[in-house]
Amino acid sequence: MEHLINPRVQGIQISGIRQFFTMVANYPDAISLTIGQPDFMTPEHIKEAGKRAIEENKTIYTPNAGILALREAAAQFMQERYGLRYDPEHEIITTVGASQAIDITLRTILEEGSEVILPGPVYPGYEPIIKLCGAVPVYVDTRDTGFKMRADRIKEKISDRTRCIILPYPSNPTGCILDRQSVEEIAELVREKEIFIVSDEIYSELVYGESGEKHLSIASFSDLREKTIVINGLSKSHAMTGWRVGFTFAPRYLTQHMLKVHQYNVSCASSVSQYASLEALQNGALDAEPMRDAYRSRRDYVYERLVQMGMDIVKPEGAFYLFPSIQKYGLSSWEFAKRLLEQERVAVVPGDAFSHYGEGYVRLSYAYSMDVLEEGCNRLEKFITSL
Repeated sequence: MEHLINPRVQGIQISGIRQFFTMVANYPDAISLTIGQPDFMTPEHIKEAGKRAIEENKTIYTPNAGILALREAAAQFMQERYGLRYDPEHEIITTVGASQAIDITLRTILEEGSEVILPGPVYPGYEPIIKLCGAVPVYVDTRDTGFKMRADRIKEKISDRTRCIILPYPSNPTGCILDRQSVEEIAELVREKEIFIVSDEIYSELVYGESGEKHLSIASFSDLREKTIVINGLSKSHAMTGWRVGFTFAPRYLTQHMLKVHQYNVSCASSVSQYASLEALQNGALDAEPMRDAYRSRRDYVYERLVQMGMDIVKPEGAFYLFPSIQKYGLSSWEFAKRLLEQERVAVVPGDAFSHYGEGYVRLSYAYSMDVLEEGCNRLEKFITSL
């Protein structure tokens, strides 16, 4: 009966990140630097809010878009943090994590034959959804631009079938951000074009700012607001990956259609998680700061270690990933990662998990304790020395 399965589903693969993460389970003594998950626990005041929601029997369906108080808190957070203004009643949807936000967004705006421009390398969660929609991913090679999308490169890829551009910054897997000039140039390029922008800003609270750059959303340009869908959530900023709460922020005419897809997809996000998220946004605005400071210290340590090992790497300015080149070692990214795991019991993610533009790189997550990172770097150095 397998031949009756939707061929588009048959044609996509399980994420390379998850494939390698599963492989690590066979090596119980391995140090895993694979999954992009904060090693911090959800702050206590948020967990207590979740417990209260259960005790107070707030365990029933919520409005499809999420409880209004949460959407109001999300609107206030986005306005105070990034200068973005959204009507909580008609322009915000509470989703089951940012992943579902991506899904309902793309399923709303794409149709058969649509083209989607996105950077390569990139988080592997976009391409499968694009293909399931019958659309076509069109990659912009960012390997020689510091992994940053540039307007001139995007312009080369635009056709009469281009439906949207995805801007996923700060970036997974590279940790790079878009500087103001780059955002302004992209804004100028698309200003008069009928092209949507999907701005995935899930790591927006994890920008280190050494270069003086702060997170800048392209939706902050007033004349682009009507064509931009901002995606965000609490997984990375508040160490709430398992609570599965994300948001879409989009103009009313778009949100009303995205809400239909969301409604028939999941009905609503978990009620308990929504009340915990309300606490996070109302009373945890500063929760991300100590985590961000810790990530910055960890990034500096691992970056310096990799440089000392002779690895070529662009220093990340956000998120919690490093994406060093391994081309000089003459191994494919999969072979490098596989041998590193087998010989030294360190797990990293092969770069080709992030499109074929990631081949020749590996991704390391530094969302781990300093002890784990130090031992992981020691083992990686031993492996590299043996090549």
